[in-house]
Amino acid sequence: MRTRRLGKTEAQVSELIFGCGNVGGIMIRAEEAVMTEAVEKALAAGINWFDTAAGYGNGKSEENLGRVLKELDAKPFTSTKIRIDPENTVDIPGQIERKFHESLERMQLDHIDLVQLHNGIEGVDGGRSLCTDNILGRVGAIYGMECLREQGLIKWIGMTALGDAPLCRRMIESGRLDTAQVYFNMINPTAAHATPRHSSSQMMKKKSTGQDFTGILHACEEFDVGVIAIRTLAAGVLATEERHGREMIITKGNTVEDDERKAAGAFDLLGDEHGTRAQTALRFALSNQKVSCVDFAVADLDQFDEGVQAADMGPLPDDAMAELDQLYDKDFGVS
Repeated sequence: MRTRRLGKTEAQVSELIFGCGNVGGIMIRAEEAVMTEAVEKALAAGINWFDTAAGYGNGKSEENLGRVLKELDAKPFTSTKIRIDPENTVDIPGQIERKFHESLERMQLDHIDLVQLHNGIEGVDGGRSLCTDNILGRVGAIYGMECLREQGLIKWIGMTALGDAPLCRRMIESGRLDTAQVYFNMINPTAAHATPRHSSSQMMKKKSTGQDFTGILHACEEFDVGVIAIRTLAAGVLATEERHGREMIITKGNTVEDDERKAAGAFDLLGDEHGTRAQTALRFALSNQKVSCVDFAVADLDQFDEGVQAADMGPLPDDAMAELDQLYDKDFGVS
C-alpha cells in the first residue's frame, strides 16, 4: 500500500484508510470474528489509519474498533468525529470535552490522533449544522478541540467539508485545521475544480450536477490541509447497481436516482476496462494528487479485497480522466 503526506500533519498515511461508517458497516453489523479478520487484513495490506465516529451505530463502531485494536495489540493512526448539538450551544467546548472522553472510553485509548467536527457548515445553526461563529469563535468548536490538543489528548484537528461550500472554504482558510474530509467522486468531481465550470444559466439548463464544491481541494492545498476523500463510491451507487438501503444523500441538489443516472453514464463510457465499478471509482479518487487518502468502508471481506486491489492498480490513466471530465461537462449524457 502506497502512502501519501497528510498535509501539515506530515503523517504518511496509506492511500486507503479503513472507514468504519454506516454505509459499509462492517464494524457495526458484522460478526465479531469478521470484524477482527477485516482489521487484520487491513493491517497486513499496509493500511495504517482507521476512521470512525461517535454517531456510527450510536457508538458501536467506536466500541468495536477499540475492542479489535486492543485484541490485536495494534496501534495504527485513529480518528473519530464529534457532532455538536446545534440546539445547545451555550458551552460548546464543554460538549467537545465530554463527547471526546466518551469516545476515548469506547475506543479504549489514551489518545486519538485526529478529532473532526462532524457538523455541516452553514450560516445559521440548525439540523445537523453549525454556523461559523460557533465553530471559529472565541469559545467555539475549534477552540474546544485546541484545548484537547493542549492536554495531549489529540494531535490534529479536522472537519467534514459539507454544508455551504464557500463557508467550508472559509474554515479551511482559517489556518486552524489540519485535515478536511472532502466529498469527491466520479459523478461529482467539483471539489477539484479551481473555478466554476458552468455559469448560473448553464446550470439551470442541466438536469443536475449535484452540489458544487469548487475550490475546496485548491484551498486545502494552499493552506496545507490534508484531504481525506469521502463518498468516493457515492454511498455504493458507483460500486453496484444493487441498492442496500443506506444510500443516504449528504449533499445538496441531488438524489439517489440522479446519482444512478450519472453512474450509468460514467460506466457506459468506461465499461470494465479499468476494473470493477468500485475499483474504477476508487482509482478515480486516487488520481488526484491533492487527495491524501480515501476513506474506504466495506460491508464484507470480499469488498475489502476489491478495494486493496484497486489501490494496487494505481490511478486511472490520463485518457480515462479526460473522458470523464468531458462527460461531466455534458451532464453525463443528458445535455
